[in-house]
Amino acid sequence: MSDTVRLRIRRCDAPGEASRWEEFSVPRQPAMNVITCLQEIQKNPVDSAGQAVPPVVWECNCLEEVCGACSMVINGQARQACTALVGELSEPIVLEPLTKFPVIRDLAVDRGVMFESLKRIKGWVPIDGTYDLGPGPRLAEKERQFGYHLSRCMTCGCCMESCPQVNPKTNFMGPAPLAQALYFNTSPTGRMNAEERLEAIMGDGGITECGNAQNCVKACPKEVPLTTAIAGLNRATAWHFIKNWLTR
Repeated sequence: MSDTVRLRIRRCDAPGEASRWEEFSVPRQPAMNVITCLQEIQKNPVDSAGQAVPPVVWECNCLEEVCGACSMVINGQARQACTALVGELSEPIVLEPLTKFPVIRDLAVDRGVMFESLKRIKGWVPIDGTYDLGPGPRLAEKERQFGYHLSRCMTCGCCMESCPQVNPKTNFMGPAPLAQALYFNTSPTGRMNAEERLEAIMGDGGITECGNAQNCVKACPKEVPLTTAIAGLNRATAWHFIKNWLTR
């Protein structure tokens, strides 16, 4: 095994500018991950040809696959750089930014569209906090476990990257915001605004634009049951439409 790790990185200096490829070699370390490689490049930003270059820009935070910030395409697969172990990857390790979000610079992208979708589906429980509501209602264990699995979403964007329906020709909000709509509608307190969330996902870019490719559930690093959630929302929106039609 070589004493160095070879990387090939797609770089872009600013939004809207053309991208280019640069190659790097960094010292190999035991149990290193892709973030370690990027940190080595940051310490010594020199490419494989010996030319000094600007440090590579990327995002990271928790380094334990919880925050979702370090999402990128690694050897053709959208995943987290913090859990991408070098010893398990073929070289040169090819790093690219996610393609479904605007590139800010190099490997950093703007995932703001996901957070705007969470606003649209009211991804919160509206409690003003002015008085004590007391203990929350108890949930059946099966319902609690399903809600927990939905809550594991870290808005990393891997499901969006793998979804063919998320593209410039559609307004599809994507699997993650849809699953969060079901998560809050599953909560006893969140159900107070369930109809508002269903109305939001029944509009343009909502659940009807899901093509059922099922790539999302395979790409999710937290194993969120995205397809199960979308199926549940299909039932809920159908009943909501019928109820509104019968009572108008």
